Amino acid sequence: MTDLGDLHYFLGMKVSRSSAGLFLSQRQYALDILQRAGMSDCHPSPTPVDTSSKLSASDGELLPDATDYRSIVGGLQYLTLTRPDLSYAVQQACLHMHAPRTSHLALVKRVLRYVRGTLEFGLQLHASSSTALVAYSDADWAGCPDSRRSTSGYCVYFGDSLISWSSKRQTTVSRSSAEAEYRAVAHAVAECCWLRQLLQELHRPLSSATVVYCDNVSAIYMSSNPVQHKRTKHIEIDIHFVREKVSLGEVRVLHVPSSHQFADVMTKGLPSQLFLDFRSSLNIREPPAGTAGGC
Repeated sequence: MTDLGDLHYFLGMKVSRSSAGLFLSQRQYALDILQRAGMSDCHPSPTPVDTSSKLSASDGELLPDATDYRSIVGGLQYLTLTRPDLSYAVQQACLHMHAPRTSHLALVKRVLRYVRGTLEFGLQLHASSSTALVAYSDADWAGCPDSRRSTSGYCVYFGDSLISWSSKRQTTVSRSSAEAEYRAVAHAVAECCWLRQLLQELHRPLSSATVVYCDNVSAIYMSSNPVQHKRTKHIEIDIHFVREKVSLGEVRVLHVPSSHQFADVMTKGLPSQLFLDFRSSLNIREPPAGTAGGC
């Protein structure tokens, strides 16, 4: 084996080192996507998606050729490796890959305009001695106008660094907001269990429980209440899974105010100021002064 030294560039991802930690950026890759889309000189947008309701599969006219749409959206999917702030918007665009319409193309163009205005931004991984694993979980109940399925989202921090995130439509229809939120909690708990197992295999086991924050009181109550009710029997598997982890002391599900629910970025469009605040909390920012313009 050959020691190639410190990592600086890998698969379109630039890695910059500083006293603050590692800064991951895909600036050049983002520029390539904008050039392919013919939007290198477009006017920037403050957010990747607006606060209006989600697009329907039947909104607008069908695109005569979906090739470019699929190519651009596929590129944006890879860009989310260092840009979790794009996850929700890109997930919404991916839902219509099979039959994209003009309204869906307008969404993609807005995402590209947002990328144009935030080319320098990337993911900051902090140098920290903290080994706490903390997750934020959220769901947008019945948000899909076609199927009324909910969107789950979570973000997981290891110490001060964001290491895992997801924005995904749930596979079944939830009959209440509590059910939708609880399914989202179960997804976050499953991810945290995998990360705990990974750390154990790396001989860095966690001694404290992982805290999962949720802004739905009913979902938090169900995570610790051993009594089964008729209204919760249809999500019994998720309930038993989370309760088992709670009883083992591996996970704690706690309440967080909606104003501090960072996972909202993964489930819905937010007003500009709230989006900017949450984006900063996700450690998406411009490069440190010491690494700007260099490797």
